[in-house]
Formats: sequence, C-alpha cells, structure tokens
Amino acid sequence: MSDADSTLELDEPVGVGPHPKPWPDDPRLDPRLLAEGDRRNVLDQYRYWAVEAIVADLDTRRHGFHVAIENWEHDRNIGTVVRTANAFMAAEIHIVGKRKWNRRGAMMTDVYQHVGHHTDIEALVQWAAEARVPIIGIDNLPGSVPIENTALPERCVLLFGQEGPGLSESARDAAEMICSIAQYGSTRSINAGVAAGIAMHAWIRQWSPTVS
Repeated sequence: MSDADSTLELDEPVGVGPHPKPWPDDPRLDPRLLAEGDRRNVLDQYRYWAVEAIVADLDTRRHGFHVAIENWEHDRNIGTVVRTANAFMAAEIHIVGKRKWNRRGAMMTDVYQHVGHHTDIEALVQWAAEARVPIIGIDNLPGSVPIENTALPERCVLLFGQEGPGLSESARDAAEMICSIAQYGSTRSINAGVAAGIAMHAWIRQWSPTVS
C-alpha cells in the first residue's frame, strides 16, 4: 500500500452518512441521526439507534459484576475504567468520593452505562449490602490472593483505588477479599486503568457464556 492510499484510509469518516429515504419505521431509531448520519463509535447493529434504545438493549444482557473506583483526586484513569467497563458490559459503574470525574478517557461510553455515585466507602458498603453483592478489592497488597487462580463471585463489585496510593484504608476494610495481579517487571504497580481491564477480563473468563 502506498503512503497516499494509507492517508486516504485514515481520512475516511467513521460510521455512516444520512440514511436514504424512506426511513425505516422503527421506534428505536433517532430521526436526527437518520437525517445527519451516525458517526458514533458504536457497533453496526446500533447504527442510527437512539442512546436510550441502546441502553435498553444492553440492559437485557448486562453481566453480573459492578465496577467501583475511588475518586478523591480527580483521577484521569477513571475515564479509561468506564470505557473498559462498557466494553465488558458491567452492570453498573460506581464513583466513590468526588462526584465530578474526568470523562475524556471514557470517549462517550458513559452515556451507555448506569453510573452511580457514593460519597464515601461507607455509602458504597451500604449499597452493596442492600444489593447483596460482595465487594472484591483489586490491589497488590500483603495478604491479597492472585486473581489469576481465584474464583470470583458471579455477582460482585470490583473495587479499584486511586492511581498511586491504591485502595484507601477504608476500602481495604470494606472488601471481603482483595485480589492481586501478577507482575514480573521492576515497577511496584501498574496503571489503574490497565489493572481494571485485567480484573474485568478475569471475571469474563470465569462467567461470560461466550467464553469456553
């Protein structure tokens, strides 16, 4: 392939343009998207669908794990965690601490997710008790168990700490179990967004019906 061909491919618009008329008679479709085109980063099956229709469809088959992340210092990794939670179809995302978080890394995937907020760990613990889901902390701490060979509950909350300090002391106390992620290099920890992706996929490998 020539450089010119490569440039042309990179310049191609994402998604699809306006839908030819007559438009389909489908209440899930968004008239504005039909008229202007759908340039969102969504699966082809969701082209021209309204956001509410996509969320409703996802709600029929979301997985049993929730994702919670502490937000005390406006961690920039939260957006990445949210985007990954959408990719693995988490039941809900829970922001613990400050309500505002950096959405840039989420790439608009948060609009397709249920995102809850808890003022502190105690509030998350209360919610988890009412929902009857155990809290599983993810951090490389003394006494943690390797997530690679640990059975995760089918319904649970995967709790991640702030980038840098990791799980707060109250979060550690709240967790019924803390799982570590095996590392083999020279650094003491890995990026919070990366750790979240590894942990979610560990759950997927155990419980997703699409994984043999």
